[in-house]
Amino acid sequence: MKIVLATHNEGKLRELRQLLSGSGFDVVSLANYPDVPEVIEDGDTFEANAIKKGVETAAATGEIALADDSGLEVDYLNNAPGVHSARFAGPERDDNANNQKLLQLLKGVPPEKRTARFRCVIAVATPGGKVATVDGSCEGIIETQPSGSGGFGYDPLFLVPEYGKTFAELDAENKNAVSHRGRALKKVNSILKDIIGD
Repeated sequence: MKIVLATHNEGKLRELRQLLSGSGFDVVSLANYPDVPEVIEDGDTFEANAIKKGVETAAATGEIALADDSGLEVDYLNNAPGVHSARFAGPERDDNANNQKLLQLLKGVPPEKRTARFRCVIAVATPGGKVATVDGSCEGIIETQPSGSGGFGYDPLFLVPEYGKTFAELDAENKNAVSHRGRALKKVNSILKDIIGD
C-alpha cells in the first residue's frame, strides 16, 4: 500500500522515510507526482496547514497522504516564528537566514529566557476524505551560535537538555527518539493501522 508524503522538503522527507521504515507502506514523495500543484500553507495553526496539505494531496494523487506541519516556538518571542518558521526571514525558505534572524532577535537574552519547543502536527488523509491528526513536541533551549552539521532548519540552534546537544549534533536514531516529528509519528501508527484495516 502506498503513502504519499506531502512535502518537497528534503530534510522532512529523509526523516519521515526513516521513521516510517517497517510500516508496511511504500513511501513515496510528491516528486513522483510532478503535476500536483504546491499547496498554499495559509492556515494560522500547524493543524490547519497539515490538514490542508494532507487532504489536497490525497485528492490530487488518489493515494493515502501524510502531511506534516511543524515549526519552532520560542517563548521569549511569544511563540514566534511558529507557523512562519520556514519563511521567518523571507519567502525563500533560507535556513541560514532564518537562523541568523533568530539569533539577532535573541541577542543578549540570557539562557533561562531562551526556552523553546519544536511542535509538529501530522495529518493522515485518504482520497475518500477521511482525515485524522496527531501531534508531538520537544522542549529545548536556543543556543547563542549554531552547533553541529546534521539535520536541517533550526536544528543547529536547538539544544536538547537531556542530551546536552543540538538536534544537528545528534545522530538520526537519537534525534528521532525525542524529536517532535518522531513523537507525532509514534501516534500515527494507530491511524495507519485503522486505514489498512479499512
